[in-house]
Amino acid sequence: MAAEGGGKEMNEIKTQFTTREGLYKLLSHSEYSRPNRVPFNSQGSNPVRVSFVNVNDQSGNGDRLCFNVGRELYFYIYKGVRKAADLSKPIDKRIYKGTQPTCHDFNHLTATAESVSLLVGFSAGQVQLIDPIKKETSKLFNEERLIDKSRVTCVKWVPGSESLFLVAHSSGNMYLYNVEHTCGTTAPHYQLLKQGESFAVHTCKSKSTRNPLLKWTVGEGALNEFAFSPDGKFLACVSQDGFLRVFNFDSVELHGTMKSYFGGLLCVCWSPDGKYIVTGGEDDLVTVWSFVDCRVIARGHGHKSWVSVVAFDPYTTSVEESDPMEFSGSDEDFQDLHFGRDRANSTQSRLSKRNSTDSRPVSVTYRFGSVGQDTQLCLWDLTEDILFPHQPLSRARTHTNVMNATSPPAGSGGTNPGSNGNSITTPGNSVPPPLPRSNSLPHSAVSNAGSKSSVMDGAIASGVSKFATLSLHDRKERHHEKDHKRNHSMGHISSKSSDKLNLVTKTKTDPAKTLGTPLCPRMEDVPLLEPLICKKIAHERLTVLIFLEDCIVTACQEGFICTWARPGKVGILSSQNQANSPSGTVV
Repeated sequence: MAAEGGGKEMNEIKTQFTTREGLYKLLSHSEYSRPNRVPFNSQGSNPVRVSFVNVNDQSGNGDRLCFNVGRELYFYIYKGVRKAADLSKPIDKRIYKGTQPTCHDFNHLTATAESVSLLVGFSAGQVQLIDPIKKETSKLFNEERLIDKSRVTCVKWVPGSESLFLVAHSSGNMYLYNVEHTCGTTAPHYQLLKQGESFAVHTCKSKSTRNPLLKWTVGEGALNEFAFSPDGKFLACVSQDGFLRVFNFDSVELHGTMKSYFGGLLCVCWSPDGKYIVTGGEDDLVTVWSFVDCRVIARGHGHKSWVSVVAFDPYTTSVEESDPMEFSGSDEDFQDLHFGRDRANSTQSRLSKRNSTDSRPVSVTYRFGSVGQDTQLCLWDLTEDILFPHQPLSRARTHTNVMNATSPPAGSGGTNPGSNGNSITTPGNSVPPPLPRSNSLPHSAVSNAGSKSSVMDGAIASGVSKFATLSLHDRKERHHEKDHKRNHSMGHISSKSSDKLNLVTKTKTDPAKTLGTPLCPRMEDVPLLEPLICKKIAHERLTVLIFLEDCIVTACQEGFICTWARPGKVGILSSQNQANSPSGTVV
């Protein structure tokens, strides 16, 4: 997207931008980096990543920030839009030899003002568990690299668990670990648990329980990123082979797949209600995929190079009743209209209401963002005319330009030929027939996603307990706990699957055979979104995009973590800090 004013402004870095909500402004005093503020020479280094956690301390300033730059790892108090960053006082700083940190994740369940559990993945394949508040290193996993020797691409705690975490590698493998277990002194031996189209899952054969509990082999080439659904039940993975694969995490069933237009997929995220997945990658596009219908519903073109991060903004995603001028919700919701945490929660509940009842028209707009190697930030709105195309596309639309929107209307009818061979008929509206698609799930299956029991009960009923190290009894007991905390038991997973005959194929998919199919529709067959804004905001490629309540956080490969205040969130204190901030700050 060309900048206004000709060539001179093309390379000018923007420090503010405007959307329908108002003015977003870069706060130079809230920039985090290495203490010397010198741009990092990023040649050959791993991407800069940022992780946040809130420790709920008494001061009201509970946000903590972790980021990696080259061989270094920093842990700071994050003051956001409220106060200037003090880079001279990191809570913890670590410099590694012979390997570099590549990714990290906090356990939000166990975090306190006195202790946090931070997982750090490394370029040589190890995973470290550290407590940067206590300045302790408690455990090192895959220390001898007997489990996997390739770079760690993504590490995340399993939602709702204090001990389970999942690690992806550039080998294309994922491993499920338990912090309480050791990794053993020999290479693990595996036993096949489940096999399907382009994936296989193995358990670890051992007399005593050891890590990894499970080994997933997914697709061809590196597994670049994965993301758990908001309810923790499903896992979306994107790989270098260009495929998005969505699994039921507990039953280890493949729910659906999607293929990039070309090249690898690099990033993935879920909408706040778990109904849509957005991916980005080497085709320079963002792609919106419907979890319910298992099909591509839109693509977005705005980047000039690879898309490195995609993320939904839960604070700007809006839900309105039939009268667009009337805000739907309580007075408390109305007070939090602009980016409040309650606003995000009430939005999510109303999003689920939108999909469970059609008696009352509701207007939905999802906001998501993307950053790329072209140093640009793009913001996108996913609106009614894209989400529900059986409504006339000619109706007045705001903030989303629909180009080539020639796709036939898509309804909610259809069947889901699941891996167990049973078809699920979707109760839908009487709308014109949809495009051919791989499968679809009923709305009820998704609107009940908050219930932890629906999918698992069936899985447990058909489960097997032949794995000596995996306790089915323990799994059942915990299943009935109120908070439903996951444990290491995998005995409930059925080893019988109609996918058994579909061996993990090592032959590369011919892009020409998928183009024009539901896996990868042609460009003219789905609506093409244009970004609300597309601004150059850094000198080096962008690697981080995080939406917080008061601000947006971005980071580039030079090691600068930038805070963009949301409209109306720059206070007097911030203005004073801005005036008193040291000169020479690099943006």
